[in-house]
Amino acid sequence: MTEKQHHHDIAGIEATPDLPDGLALQPVPDDGVARRWYAIHAHSGQEGSVRNMLLAKAAQLDNPALISNVFVPIEVVQESRGGEKKVARHKFFPGYVLVQLPEHPEQHPDIWHLIKDTPGVTGFIGSRTVPVPLEDSEVNAIIEMLRGERERPKPKVDFEVGSRVKINEGPFANFLGKVDEINVDRGTIKVLVEIFERLTSVEVEIWQVEQI
Repeated sequence: MTEKQHHHDIAGIEATPDLPDGLALQPVPDDGVARRWYAIHAHSGQEGSVRNMLLAKAAQLDNPALISNVFVPIEVVQESRGGEKKVARHKFFPGYVLVQLPEHPEQHPDIWHLIKDTPGVTGFIGSRTVPVPLEDSEVNAIIEMLRGERERPKPKVDFEVGSRVKINEGPFANFLGKVDEINVDRGTIKVLVEIFERLTSVEVEIWQVEQI
Protein backbone atom coordinates (compact mmCIF):
# COMPACT_ATOMS: atom_id res chain seq x y z
CA MET A 1 0.00 0.00 0.00
CA THR A 2 1.37 3.38 -0.93
CA GLU A 3 1.54 6.30 1.48
CA LYS A 4 -1.23 8.09 -0.40
CA GLN A 5 -3.49 5.02 -0.39
CA HIS A 6 -2.91 4.63 3.33
CA HIS A 7 -3.81 8.28 3.83
CA HIS A 8 -7.12 7.86 2.03
CA ASP A 9 -8.02 4.77 4.08
CA ILE A 10 -7.59 6.71 7.31
CA ALA A 11 -9.54 9.64 5.96
CA GLY A 12 -12.34 7.32 4.90
CA ILE A 13 -14.42 8.06 8.01
CA GLU A 14 -17.13 10.48 6.99
CA ALA A 15 -16.46 13.99 8.27
CA THR A 16 -19.28 15.22 10.49
CA PRO A 17 -18.53 18.73 11.79
CA ASP A 18 -22.05 19.10 13.17
CA LEU A 19 -21.75 16.39 15.83
CA PRO A 20 -21.12 17.68 19.37
CA ASP A 21 -18.99 16.50 22.29
CA GLY A 22 -15.82 15.59 20.44
CA LEU A 23 -17.42 13.28 17.87
CA ALA A 24 -17.18 15.93 15.17
CA LEU A 25 -14.53 14.75 12.73
CA GLN A 26 -13.02 17.18 10.28
CA PRO A 27 -12.09 16.10 6.74
CA VAL A 28 -8.43 15.20 6.32
CA PRO A 29 -6.78 17.34 3.62
CA ASP A 30 -5.50 15.57 0.54
CA ASP A 31 -1.96 16.80 1.08
CA GLY A 32 -0.10 13.52 0.63
CA VAL A 33 0.77 13.28 4.34
CA ALA A 34 0.13 9.83 5.82
CA ARG A 35 -1.74 10.10 9.09
CA ARG A 36 -2.36 7.66 11.92
CA TRP A 37 -4.42 7.67 15.08
CA TYR A 38 -2.60 7.82 18.41
CA ALA A 39 -3.83 7.61 22.00
CA ILE A 40 -2.60 10.21 24.45
CA HIS A 41 -2.61 9.61 28.19
CA ALA A 42 -4.35 12.42 30.06
CA HIS A 43 -5.06 13.00 33.72
CA SER A 44 -8.48 11.59 34.59
CA GLY A 45 -11.14 14.27 34.40
CA GLN A 46 -9.01 16.51 32.18
CA GLU A 47 -9.64 14.76 28.85
CA GLY A 48 -11.98 17.48 27.62
CA SER A 49 -9.69 20.34 28.57
CA VAL A 50 -6.72 18.55 26.97
CA ARG A 51 -8.70 18.18 23.76
CA ASN A 52 -9.63 21.87 23.76
CA MET A 53 -6.06 22.98 24.44
CA LEU A 54 -4.68 20.76 21.68
CA LEU A 55 -7.16 22.18 19.18
CA ALA A 56 -6.30 25.74 20.23
CA LYS A 57 -2.56 25.07 19.95
CA ALA A 58 -2.98 23.32 16.60
CA ALA A 59 -4.68 26.43 15.22
CA GLN A 60 -1.44 28.35 15.83
CA LEU A 61 0.74 25.99 13.77
CA ASP A 62 1.94 27.02 10.33
CA ASN A 63 -0.09 24.06 9.04
CA PRO A 64 -2.94 23.49 11.54
CA ALA A 65 -4.31 20.60 9.46
CA LEU A 66 -1.34 18.43 10.45
CA ILE A 67 -3.27 17.71 13.64
CA SER A 68 -6.32 16.53 11.76
CA ASN A 69 -8.64 15.42 14.55
CA VAL A 70 -8.67 15.34 18.33
CA PHE A 71 -11.52 13.59 20.06
CA VAL A 72 -12.61 12.15 23.38
CA PRO A 73 -14.82 9.07 22.87
CA ILE A 74 -18.12 9.78 24.62
CA GLU A 75 -20.66 7.05 25.34
CA VAL A 76 -24.28 8.16 25.62
CA VAL A 77 -26.11 6.07 28.23
CA GLN A 78 -29.80 6.18 29.05
CA GLU A 79 -30.32 5.90 32.81
CA SER A 80 -33.28 5.84 35.16
CA ARG A 81 -33.06 8.12 38.17
CA GLY A 82 -36.01 8.28 40.50
CA GLY A 83 -38.27 6.96 37.77
CA GLU A 84 -37.22 9.63 35.29
CA LYS A 85 -35.39 8.90 32.06
CA LYS A 86 -32.05 10.71 31.91
CA VAL A 87 -29.40 10.75 29.20
CA ALA A 88 -25.91 10.69 30.66
CA ARG A 89 -22.56 11.02 28.90
CA HIS A 90 -19.63 8.92 30.01
CA LYS A 91 -16.08 8.78 28.71
CA PHE A 92 -15.65 5.56 26.78
CA PHE A 93 -11.90 5.41 27.54
CA PRO A 94 -11.28 7.45 30.71
CA GLY A 95 -7.79 8.91 30.73
CA TYR A 96 -7.28 8.91 26.96
CA VAL A 97 -7.63 11.35 24.08
CA LEU A 98 -7.45 10.11 20.48
CA VAL A 99 -5.46 12.25 18.05
CA GLN A 100 -4.99 11.94 14.28
CA LEU A 101 -1.42 12.99 13.46
CA PRO A 102 1.21 12.60 10.77
CA GLU A 103 2.78 9.16 10.92
CA HIS A 104 5.85 9.12 13.21
CA PRO A 105 4.92 12.31 15.12
CA GLU A 106 8.23 12.08 16.98
CA GLN A 107 9.83 13.21 13.71
CA HIS A 108 7.79 16.45 13.76
CA PRO A 109 9.30 18.52 16.61
CA ASP A 110 6.61 21.21 16.54
CA ILE A 111 3.80 18.67 16.91
CA TRP A 112 5.73 16.49 19.35
CA HIS A 113 6.47 19.30 21.81
CA LEU A 114 3.04 20.88 21.35
CA ILE A 115 1.41 17.70 22.62
CA LYS A 116 3.97 16.71 25.25
CA ASP A 117 3.95 20.21 26.78
CA THR A 118 0.16 20.45 27.04
CA PRO A 119 -1.01 20.57 30.68
CA GLY A 120 -2.77 17.36 31.66
CA VAL A 121 -0.94 15.21 29.10
CA THR A 122 1.31 12.48 30.53
CA GLY A 123 2.46 10.93 27.25
CA PHE A 124 1.59 8.71 24.32
CA ILE A 125 0.78 5.02 24.30
CA GLY A 126 4.09 3.38 23.42
CA SER A 127 7.63 4.14 24.50
CA ARG A 128 8.72 7.53 25.76
CA THR A 129 10.23 8.40 22.40
CA VAL A 130 8.26 6.38 19.82
CA PRO A 131 4.45 6.34 20.12
CA VAL A 132 2.62 3.27 18.85
CA PRO A 133 -0.24 4.04 16.42
CA LEU A 134 -3.67 2.52 16.88
CA GLU A 135 -5.09 0.19 14.26
CA ASP A 136 -7.25 2.15 11.85
CA SER A 137 -9.95 -0.53 11.97
CA GLU A 138 -10.20 -0.21 15.76
CA VAL A 139 -10.64 3.55 15.63
CA ASN A 140 -13.16 3.29 12.80
CA ALA A 141 -15.17 0.76 14.82
CA ILE A 142 -15.12 2.98 17.93
CA ILE A 143 -16.25 6.05 16.00
CA GLU A 144 -19.02 4.27 14.14
CA MET A 145 -20.27 2.59 17.32
CA LEU A 146 -20.37 5.86 19.23
CA ARG A 147 -22.13 7.60 16.36
CA GLY A 148 -24.76 4.87 16.49
CA GLU A 149 -25.25 5.46 20.20
CA ARG A 150 -25.85 9.11 19.46
CA GLU A 151 -28.83 8.09 17.39
CA ARG A 152 -30.12 5.48 19.84
CA PRO A 153 -28.93 5.82 23.44
CA LYS A 154 -27.88 2.57 25.05
CA PRO A 155 -29.88 1.71 28.18
CA LYS A 156 -27.83 1.17 31.30
CA VAL A 157 -28.98 -2.01 33.04
CA ASP A 158 -28.31 -2.16 36.77
CA PHE A 159 -30.24 -5.36 37.39
CA GLU A 160 -30.48 -8.90 36.04
CA VAL A 161 -33.05 -11.62 35.44
CA GLY A 162 -34.64 -12.44 38.80
CA SER A 163 -34.13 -8.98 40.29
CA ARG A 164 -37.04 -7.37 42.12
CA VAL A 165 -38.11 -4.12 40.47
CA LYS A 166 -40.75 -1.42 40.64
CA ILE A 167 -42.39 -0.03 37.50
CA ASN A 168 -42.49 3.76 37.73
CA GLU A 169 -44.06 4.80 34.42
CA GLY A 170 -46.78 3.69 32.04
CA PRO A 171 -50.01 1.71 32.56
CA PHE A 172 -48.31 -0.59 35.08
CA ALA A 173 -46.87 2.21 37.23
CA ASN A 174 -46.37 1.27 40.91
CA PHE A 175 -46.53 -2.47 40.18
CA LEU A 176 -43.84 -4.58 41.82
CA GLY A 177 -42.44 -7.61 40.06
CA LYS A 178 -39.53 -9.80 39.10
CA VAL A 179 -37.39 -9.37 35.98
CA ASP A 180 -38.15 -12.19 33.54
CA GLU A 181 -36.26 -11.07 30.43
CA ILE A 182 -33.97 -8.19 29.37
CA ASN A 183 -33.55 -7.01 25.78
CA VAL A 184 -30.81 -4.37 25.75
CA ASP A 185 -30.91 -3.97 21.96
CA ARG A 186 -34.59 -3.00 22.05
CA GLY A 187 -34.29 -1.18 25.37
CA THR A 188 -37.11 -3.23 26.89
CA ILE A 189 -37.63 -5.53 29.83
CA LYS A 190 -40.26 -8.14 30.70
CA VAL A 191 -41.45 -8.11 34.29
CA LEU A 192 -43.59 -10.73 36.02
CA VAL A 193 -46.27 -8.87 37.98
CA GLU A 194 -49.34 -10.10 39.83
CA ILE A 195 -52.59 -9.04 38.17
CA PHE A 196 -55.88 -10.42 39.51
CA GLU A 197 -53.90 -12.92 41.60
CA ARG A 198 -52.13 -14.31 38.55
CA LEU A 199 -48.53 -13.77 37.45
CA THR A 200 -48.48 -11.93 34.14
CA SER A 201 -45.49 -10.95 32.00
CA VAL A 202 -45.60 -7.30 30.94
CA GLU A 203 -43.10 -5.54 28.68
CA VAL A 204 -41.92 -2.04 29.54
CA GLU A 205 -38.94 0.13 28.64
CA ILE A 206 -35.85 -0.34 30.79
CA TRP A 207 -35.83 3.28 31.93
CA GLN A 208 -39.35 2.85 33.35
CA VAL A 209 -38.26 0.49 36.13
CA GLU A 210 -35.95 0.65 39.11
CA GLN A 211 -34.50 -2.08 41.27
CA ILE A 212 -35.85 -2.46 44.80
